[in-house]
Amino acid sequence: MAYLNFDPLAESLPAGAALAPVAPPVSTAADDSHAAAGRLSALEWSVVALARNDSLSSLRAPGRLSSAMAVLFRQSNRRLADTRLEALRRMAVLAWHHSFQVPTSELRAFFAAGFSTGQYETMMASISGALSRDRNRPRRR
Repeated sequence: MAYLNFDPLAESLPAGAALAPVAPPVSTAADDSHAAAGRLSALEWSVVALARNDSLSSLRAPGRLSSAMAVLFRQSNRRLADTRLEALRRMAVLAWHHSFQVPTSELRAFFAAGFSTGQYETMMASISGALSRDRNRPRRR
């Protein structure tokens, strides 16, 4: 079997040279102003939207029985691997279910994850607006 190298960078390097690892993204002034302005990124908004379908039970740590049932029925874990996005998801789930009545401990975790007060207020205004539109929408029969 033949091997064909599709990496154009590897062709320009001398034999035996290794590629340097890519550095992690650096926070820029635009990112800082983005958070200070109370804006959420597209990824963060998608987490808020997906949290609408999560139940309050997704906030609790799964026990042994529920973990076994999840494996048996091939259910996925709703928790996110990124701790910052998980804090956002937890806050959004609480907001979708309880509006502004969220525990202080969850608020602390949300702000400790790096979110600003402006971002919190923007998310809560969006969720409360969506909930009021849902309540005022005529029901189909």
